[in-house]
Amino acid sequence: MAAADADADAAEVERLYELGERLTSAKDKSEHAADYEAIIAAVKGHSVKAKQLAAQLIPRFFRSFPALATRAMEAMFDLVDMEELAIRIQAIRGFPLLGKDAEFVSKIADILGQLLASEENVERDAAHKALMSLIRQDVKNSLQPLFKHVELGMEIREKVICFLRDKVFPLKSELLKPQAEMERYVTDLIKKSVQDVTRLEFKLFMDFLRSLNIFGDSAPRESFQELIEIIQAQADLDAQFNVSDIDHIERWISCMYMALPIFMRGASSSKFLNYFVKQIVPVFDKIPEEKKLDLLKTIAASSSYAAAQDSRQLLPSVVQLLKKYMPGKKVEDINHNYVECLLYTFHHLAHKTPNTTNSLCGYKIVTGQPSDRLGEDFSEHYKDFTERLTGTEETVRAASKRLTQGMANFNKAISSAKTEEEQTKIKVDQQKSTMTMRAYNNILAMLQPLHGKSPSFIGDKKNTLSWMEQPKKPAATAAGGKRSQPAMNGNGPSKKGRLEGGQNQLVNRAFEGLSRGGRGSGRGRGRGGRGRGWGYR
Repeated sequence: MAAADADADAAEVERLYELGERLTSAKDKSEHAADYEAIIAAVKGHSVKAKQLAAQLIPRFFRSFPALATRAMEAMFDLVDMEELAIRIQAIRGFPLLGKDAEFVSKIADILGQLLASEENVERDAAHKALMSLIRQDVKNSLQPLFKHVELGMEIREKVICFLRDKVFPLKSELLKPQAEMERYVTDLIKKSVQDVTRLEFKLFMDFLRSLNIFGDSAPRESFQELIEIIQAQADLDAQFNVSDIDHIERWISCMYMALPIFMRGASSSKFLNYFVKQIVPVFDKIPEEKKLDLLKTIAASSSYAAAQDSRQLLPSVVQLLKKYMPGKKVEDINHNYVECLLYTFHHLAHKTPNTTNSLCGYKIVTGQPSDRLGEDFSEHYKDFTERLTGTEETVRAASKRLTQGMANFNKAISSAKTEEEQTKIKVDQQKSTMTMRAYNNILAMLQPLHGKSPSFIGDKKNTLSWMEQPKKPAATAAGGKRSQPAMNGNGPSKKGRLEGGQNQLVNRAFEGLSRGGRGSGRGRGRGGRGRGWGYR
């Protein structure tokens, strides 16, 4: 019986070879439709080798028989669904030859996308190569079904995202032609696909969008605003803020960090700042302590890009928080991280709308506008605010002095440490103390110009926040040479370099877990219908 089956298989394979040779040699292949139909019919047979051969022959002559295209395509789909790996691999390799029209391309890309999740390495690699070949033939109709898998949250979505990241995105200059049209097309696909993604997936897509020419340096401001609107939608800014929803807090923080480089290029931060004022500040006390600092850092980092109108709206909330964390008299210590962020924010906002501080802090700043409110008595506000400035200054000076004395012992402690573990712990403590000292220095530098009825507000980036990358010190000069004097708290070699470095650090840190660090993809905590949370634990 087995011998008879083997003979039958051999005969079937031989017959298919003959059919293939006849089609190859035929000048007018359309006259041999029956031969092509016989090859298609072999898919329903029992011979594994015959099916494998059919998987080669169907794509080879596919374009010669348009009337049989649908039957041929269905046969190929049957082949790729069979148990035998060799048959599936052959069918996968033949798929790119079937890319005759948009409908077929989309169906094939859909199938190949599903095969990206194969447990067989050779099958997965074949799917990768076939997909790339198909994409090079028809970018639009190949990518659309792949992004659909992401948009609909299919089980294979993670595999598809990895394929896009590793295989497609790096070739954007080759694949996206004509450039403007195709970059717009892919942007629209991504916008639909990011409705339900993890924080790392969202960052991947946003990084790719920012790399496109339509969002490049020469792009109009409207393009950057489009990016901000994508981030705003991800941050759920239209949703009521729920202080017990850690996922929403973390989503807001991460999105705000990611928006910073785009604010820098002219996009409006208004919606984020208004949300902070109206939704977050009223419940700030109820927010977990480890998240409060991250929130204040995002506001501080974005304050230099706030418009004057937004600065006026945000300043009262900042002053409210400052009064909460700046003592009216000297105390043992303060939350220096909170105060540093708030003072930095206060300076940058007040620089844009100085007379707003008249009614908030009792200053007497004259701009000639009715909003100066010089005829009103805000002396109590001035007394309270200046007392807090003095109390904070005295507290920080005393704390700085104690810290300086303690830091002098670190090198000695490191030298006398008996184990590497001890040494590492001391170095960590030393680094923390250095960061704290930077914050103290920043606070003192920012308090100093606020004394007096007509203070000056720091509106540049001469102060580098303690938790941002510190500017490099200027190289030492030869003896007798002049050294340029650093501005308050140090300057980097250029504003652009310092700013961009700091913002990149902010964004990267946001996706590494913010102030507490984190691990994992952050999936599994949905809100408002979302299935993929942004948790950091």
